[in-house]
Amino acid sequence: MNEDVPDLPEAENRIEQQAIGAASFILSLRAKGIRDTALLRAMELVPREVFAPRRFTDLARTEVALPLPCGQTMTGPGTVAAMLLALSVRPGQRVLEVGTGSGYVTALLAKLEADVTSVERFSTLAESAAQHLRIVEAGKVQLEVGDGLATRVRDRFDRILLNGACTEIPEAVKSLLAPGSRLVGALTVEGVPHLVQIERDAAGELTQTLGAPLRISPLVTGIAATL
Repeated sequence: MNEDVPDLPEAENRIEQQAIGAASFILSLRAKGIRDTALLRAMELVPREVFAPRRFTDLARTEVALPLPCGQTMTGPGTVAAMLLALSVRPGQRVLEVGTGSGYVTALLAKLEADVTSVERFSTLAESAAQHLRIVEAGKVQLEVGDGLATRVRDRFDRILLNGACTEIPEAVKSLLAPGSRLVGALTVEGVPHLVQIERDAAGELTQTLGAPLRISPLVTGIAATL
């Protein structure tokens, strides 16, 4: 008997369990009020387990934030969905993502057909994210190691996503919003992060809207000296 041939019933059972897990994952997002078809499709097709640390892959399709290297955190999928729903990305839009982390949200943005520039302050995380993005064959993604909250000369974006909470949104980031564009992140108010949405209208005026509390880690400025 060839020992290299996998046990067919076992393989079929694994595939079935993965399908059940994916379906339950999407149902849980719908239960949280996520109804956007394109977003749900992206979250169904992008396997979060590819981006999760190996010892936590069994928790990848659950509403759990997972620890990453460099003391960072992989945000829970419900929070990710809420932020992407607020961001309302359209195909072809230029998106700046601050805080690449595992690369999971980057892959979702790419699946939504955005032209993504993602900035990560930890080179270790950026290298790992690049590997993950190759595995899932992400679309238009440019990864950078640097300070995503710093000034970018001449750059303008249709959408900006801050993957973390700030005590205030830096003016340098707001200045990157083109007319008709939108920024989504988390603003910490009295110690609690809340969803924040900032829009620049056609006349160049900014409006800020504070939303529901979010479970998300702080966003740190600067480039990491190590890691």
